[in-house]
Amino acid sequence: MQLALFMMPVHDCNRDYHTTLMEDVEAVIHADKLGYSEVWVGEHYASASEQITSPLLFLSHLLPRTEQIVCATGVICLPQYHPALTAGQIAMFDHLAKGRFIMGLGPGGLPPDFELFDIMDKDRNAMMVEAIDMMIEIWANDPPYRIKGEHWNVTTGDWVYDDIGLGRMCKPYQKPHPPIAISAMSPSSGSIKFAGSRGYIPLSANFIGTWSVKTHWEVYAEAASKAGHPTDPEIWRVARNIHVDETDAAAEEFVKALGQSTDWYFDYLYKIFERADMKTPFVINQNDDPAELTARDLRDNYTIHGSPDTVVEKIMELREQVGHFGTLAATAQDWTDKPRMKRSMELLAKEVMPKVNSIIGSRDAAD
Repeated sequence: MQLALFMMPVHDCNRDYHTTLMEDVEAVIHADKLGYSEVWVGEHYASASEQITSPLLFLSHLLPRTEQIVCATGVICLPQYHPALTAGQIAMFDHLAKGRFIMGLGPGGLPPDFELFDIMDKDRNAMMVEAIDMMIEIWANDPPYRIKGEHWNVTTGDWVYDDIGLGRMCKPYQKPHPPIAISAMSPSSGSIKFAGSRGYIPLSANFIGTWSVKTHWEVYAEAASKAGHPTDPEIWRVARNIHVDETDAAAEEFVKALGQSTDWYFDYLYKIFERADMKTPFVINQNDDPAELTARDLRDNYTIHGSPDTVVEKIMELREQVGHFGTLAATAQDWTDKPRMKRSMELLAKEVMPKVNSIIGSRDAAD
């Protein structure tokens, strides 16, 4: 099992923007040194808590400062942009990254962003699919481009002069294009079904119940099989909030500290779910009453925490509950205690994951 970093990010909205942005940079550099395989970076505009407006710009800053970690967008919200813009920016970034890149794509998930870009009442899933198809067509062909869609058109014709390169769009470094990933947070997600039908990488959100995460691979594998794509669960990324400390008591004290990193994280998400009247997908158990869901329920049930040995046990329990997956994406949180949280990342990489993989290897050998 690989270990990745999943960075929305979520910070206390009252903290200084520059300070927290630099902490995000430091977290990725720290993850790279610790051997984390990937970093997934989100995109939001109208939130002082989720503050990275361009994951490609953020990751471009980190390319020369990291050595091996794969940069992934988690995700670019396609309905907010013309497909020609994203096709051009993604292709250029892929060259800068020399292929150290996964393009996570999605329809978006934050209501104020929908309002900001005037897509609140649009069919964002349909827009996402159209944008993906247009980008792939741009990369697969040379001008002139005459791509007609329901939401956008891509046209170059009058100004195509091949002798001086006018009208051409750049192609990605990876051929035919970078790997595509699709994230999901709803049970039996339509996004995951779409990902399976295309053979894209599935990424399950960290703030949903294990019962919901389990449905993701079931839906993905069925759709992938019908479409003739591989169904190896090694492709599956599962995100989770994780805090590792020296003892179980220290970890619990840290996670449950009111107003601090983990508590703030889930209180922020809960208020979004509640105000958007969308608590149903996030209940702890499948048949729970959404009206009874609280922020503390999210915090206490969706955070893996404890000493290294306890976290090993909990990760193995997660794997037993949801099934085989290839990468565990640990969620970045607000660094309210930088030394302690960097230590958590270190313990997870150096003590927890080697034991997890030793157990998995032993079980695979026994089978």
